[in-house]
Amino acid sequence: MSASRLHPLPPARGSSFIFGIDASRAARARRTGTETYALELIKAMARLAGSRSRLRLYTPHPPQHPDWPDSAGVETRVIPLPRLWTHLRLSAELLRRPPDALFVPAHVLPLVCPAPAAVTVHDLGYRHYPQAHRRADRWYLDWTTRRHTRVARHIIADSQATQTDLLNFYRADAWRISVVYLGRDESLAPVTNVAQIEQAKSRCQLAGDYLLYIGTLHPRKNLVRLIEAFAAARPQLPAELAGVKLVIAGQKGWLFDQIFARVAELGLAEHVIFPGFVANADKPALLSGALAYVFPSLFEGFGLPVLEAMACGTPVLTSNVSSLPEVAGDAALLVNPHDTAAIAAGLLKVMTDAGLRQQLRARGFEQIQKFSWDTAAAQVLEILERIASE
Repeated sequence: MSASRLHPLPPARGSSFIFGIDASRAARARRTGTETYALELIKAMARLAGSRSRLRLYTPHPPQHPDWPDSAGVETRVIPLPRLWTHLRLSAELLRRPPDALFVPAHVLPLVCPAPAAVTVHDLGYRHYPQAHRRADRWYLDWTTRRHTRVARHIIADSQATQTDLLNFYRADAWRISVVYLGRDESLAPVTNVAQIEQAKSRCQLAGDYLLYIGTLHPRKNLVRLIEAFAAARPQLPAELAGVKLVIAGQKGWLFDQIFARVAELGLAEHVIFPGFVANADKPALLSGALAYVFPSLFEGFGLPVLEAMACGTPVLTSNVSSLPEVAGDAALLVNPHDTAAIAAGLLKVMTDAGLRQQLRARGFEQIQKFSWDTAAAQVLEILERIASE
């Protein structure tokens, strides 16, 4: 099957390079953290590449985004294959026409890769919490990460926490790892239009005050403990907060049934709301209207939702483990995610202390200034130029 292309690239000359990028995750219509990372980083790389390098984006299907990079320095090659796309179709394409370097933003290098490659490893949560992953997924993640430490020319880690894990679990060469923090969506800002917030709430069948979680419904997100902590905190709330809801929004992941079962066991069906996947258009309004964004995850390679909430002026409660203290700094209320009582105390504090919420908002606006997709893109381009020149 022939590949389709946009803006075919001329041969590289002099110090100019062609960088291939696995854009399969970026091209998806629905985005979670990895898809957002891939798309936003590719867009920033396209803005910055200029005359020094050109980008060749490989996807299994046409991109689903109106703001997909589309300039003279970017070529999109659609190379369809329904299964095993990375290891079969992308490998074949790289053999046929290798770029000067390959960047894989979503963890898995193709089996055949004639070009020097840089790959992003987002986290090693499967090593810390194997019970939260299917056996086949654990095996595949372990195999691919172990292979990266042997064959990738360079590894990009989302955080110091992930870099440390690569060193400890796989004895990776420290000189081949760079920490590149994610950027933030600079279009996100507090929504001050009350009608817009109420419309977004209405679409989620929601009224009144609420705490908000947005993310995949997955055991690693610690949602069962969050529900239990909410149940423990509710009886201690003042009368004006008696009707507060816990909103758990996002698509279903693995073992999601236990989350719904715990709500039923605790008699919280009227107090815990599951609106499902939230459209990007509604996310800023829902975040802006929340008392707080609650993210007591057991493990994160970075924790992009923390920055999204801060950008919308939403106070954040999150965990004191893995990369989350790196991302949150002093701009969030940090709790021990393994201690239900500590989470409950944190929820109670953030709901009842208006002064704390205002303080966290102000610090959050300062904290997000440290994260930029352009900065991340410049660092990745520098890495690709280096490995292409070696």
